[in-house]
Amino acid sequence: MQLLSIEISGFKSFAKKTALEFSAAITAIVGPNGSGKSNVAESFRFVLGEQSMKSLRGKRGEDLIFSGTQITVKSNRASVKISLDNADRMLNIDFNEVVIERIVHRDGTNEYFINGSRVRLRDIMELVAHAHIGASGHHIISQGEADRILNATIKERRVMIEEALGLKVYQFKKQESEKKLEKTEENMRSVESLRREIAPHITFLKKQVEKLQKAEGMRSDLRDICLLYFKRESVYIASLKEHIACGKEGPEQKKKEVEEKLVVLKKELAVSAKADVRSHAVVSLEERMQAARNERSAAARELGRVEGMIAAWQEHSKLAEERSDAHKHRIVTFSKVEEFVKHLDTEIEHASARETLEGIRAAITRIRGMMEKFIERESEVDEPSIILETKEYDKYVEEKKNIEEKILDLEKEGKALEHEYKMMREDMEREKEAGREAEREMFELMRQQQVLHTELMQLHLEEEQCERDEKEFKQNLGEAAAVVGREIGNYANVTVQGDERVLSDEEIITEGRDKQHERRRTIERMRMRLEEMGTGTGIEVKREFDEVEQRDKFLAHELQDLRGSADALRELIKDLDTRLDQEFKAGVLKINREFQNYFSLMFGGGTALLSIVREKKRRRLQVVLRGEEEGVDDSYAPEGDEEGAEGMAIDVSLPRKRISNLDMLSGGERALTSIALIFAISQVNPPPFLILDETDAALDEANSRKYGDMIENLAKHSQLILITHNRETMSRAGILYGVTMGGDGVSQLLSVRLDEAVLVAK
Repeated sequence: MQLLSIEISGFKSFAKKTALEFSAAITAIVGPNGSGKSNVAESFRFVLGEQSMKSLRGKRGEDLIFSGTQITVKSNRASVKISLDNADRMLNIDFNEVVIERIVHRDGTNEYFINGSRVRLRDIMELVAHAHIGASGHHIISQGEADRILNATIKERRVMIEEALGLKVYQFKKQESEKKLEKTEENMRSVESLRREIAPHITFLKKQVEKLQKAEGMRSDLRDICLLYFKRESVYIASLKEHIACGKEGPEQKKKEVEEKLVVLKKELAVSAKADVRSHAVVSLEERMQAARNERSAAARELGRVEGMIAAWQEHSKLAEERSDAHKHRIVTFSKVEEFVKHLDTEIEHASARETLEGIRAAITRIRGMMEKFIERESEVDEPSIILETKEYDKYVEEKKNIEEKILDLEKEGKALEHEYKMMREDMEREKEAGREAEREMFELMRQQQVLHTELMQLHLEEEQCERDEKEFKQNLGEAAAVVGREIGNYANVTVQGDERVLSDEEIITEGRDKQHERRRTIERMRMRLEEMGTGTGIEVKREFDEVEQRDKFLAHELQDLRGSADALRELIKDLDTRLDQEFKAGVLKINREFQNYFSLMFGGGTALLSIVREKKRRRLQVVLRGEEEGVDDSYAPEGDEEGAEGMAIDVSLPRKRISNLDMLSGGERALTSIALIFAISQVNPPPFLILDETDAALDEANSRKYGDMIENLAKHSQLILITHNRETMSRAGILYGVTMGGDGVSQLLSVRLDEAVLVAK
């Protein structure tokens, strides 16, 4: 890479646009004191991004702009533009020529451009770092800074050498990685804070979901028990219906036939010419017996209805007692108790504020009322709607007793009629008259009718009980569907297992009803427990839990990614530190070799060495006097100094002079040592260009010749821009720029190519 030119406009004393071209290996800038030639060196610092106003010999950005004179107006801005040949792509940009420009306005704002495109300062610093140059690097030595590297601290000296060795790129990467690490750690803290905030809510929702899952498990168990219960009950009811239907078919048909025959015989006896008083008595007796049977049947049906109601009352009373027992041990939620305690505390505070005895008594009465209402409210139990009141139960018991007494009376009357009928039949059999054959047949039919009637009456009672069971079955099915879901309606498709095999309908029917009743009570107990836990599905709670848990998982995943990124950044920083350390130490070895050569050349012998050291940090003592801390001066700090950051120390030994530190060197010796070190650094990792502002001012004639020889050797690797008053130095330049200043206070430029001038002079 080669420096092509620099264009200065409005910068310090260069009010007008001034351009300097650098086509020679060595360019010298000369001029009288105060003409502004050092402003050229500062313009290089400025355009390469220098931010220190002190280094630019100013206090504010406005100080860098031409301020005008009595005859020349001031400028509104200052700009510096340099052009670089980038054919070898030393700069990491895909252009053969790179133009870097910086503009400062009077309000202090700065603008930066690369090839006309506006960029950030960081972009320029990263770009030129690849070429081992920068705003305050070793390649720009301003006036009076020849021994700056000697006066610098060991830490500042290390930074200069790192920049000279081209390690600034790694420093930028390290700084960027450290900023990213800091941002990542901040994000990690934010994510951890968010997780801590939602953790209690997740715990609460998790408990609620576990409660719902427990209820869902209980509901699933209840569903299984209900399916088996309703399957068994449906099989039992269907079988009972079929049994009643089949049992009624034959007796009803026979009863119908017997009644038809009786009607015919009655007609025959009614119109028979031989009918007598006995025939009429038989007919009357038959009618009385039939009426008694009908009345007894009606009473038996009524008795069956009443007994069914009483049995239902007893069954549900037992379930109500079980529910009441469960209710006595039911759990009152913490939120209700907490709300009650808050109201109670409020009332107690009001009571405490009372001053009269009547007011305190009234407050105590209100507190007692609140407690009674709370207990009464929490003690309310919803009883099943079909449970009868106690007075209705007593009415049915009394009615049952009356019906049983009536049935006993009817049975006595029936037995008396049957006895009379029997006696009349025996009399008729004794007579054995042929004309009484119809009567005997009628009596036989009447006997059969009575037997059939009794049989059908029993079937009718079973049918009524079956209807009640079926009604209760449908009611229980609806209640179960409300608790466990509509899928309970699929009970018909359930298979009943027993002894590792499927039970047949006959085996289900033959099972005792007591077991089925026990299943019914178990279902009722489980249903009550579900009602206490809350039979809702909790869809909103589950959805909220899923959302919060998903957010927590996302945050956990983000935290894991951030930790991975942080670990990767720490590893990158560690690798950069290792690489910086390795390359820095290797570069120092090379610099030491060149430093020794230049130092020996300058002083005719002696030794010079750069060494890596760590700065010492004095620990500040703290003593406690009367409970207060007082500081003790650092100079009195005892052993145990702590090691700080690494830096660079310079050790020199002159051939005919013993010195213990750099402060013992004279001004000329310091200048020669600085020049030797600067040239050594430039030889190890040559920058594209090197700007030296009057670094030869302290040299005598002999050393000036040595200086000239060294810059000619150095010019083989880097372009040299020398600001000088030294004739020997001027003679080594290819282009000579002269800077003058007229009465208008504006720096002007004159240029001479010395090689062409020599030819003209010849």
